Amino acid sequence: MTVYIDPPTWPGHGRMWSHLVSDESLAELHAFAARLGAPPRAFERDHYDVPSEWYATAVALGAVEVDSRELVARLRAAGLRRRKRRV
Repeated sequence: MTVYIDPPTWPGHGRMWSHLVSDESLAELHAFAARLGAPPRAFERDHYDVPSEWYATAVALGAVEVDSRELVARLRAAGLRRRKRRV
């Protein structure tokens, strides 16, 4: 049971963002996000969007740093990947 975070390389709303995922369950992810102080609105399908200012805190709380490809691979391997629906 591990929570992973990728580097804050995703721009949006004038900030840089990371993604936070679990390799175990969404329940584990939600519990970790609550400890981090992430609001529920930061959750999107299978991950939390985390601003760069929170990156070090997430790591200090136990999130494992991985690159974006590894993060997605862990999410897929856990069966938790939820892709956006195409319209």
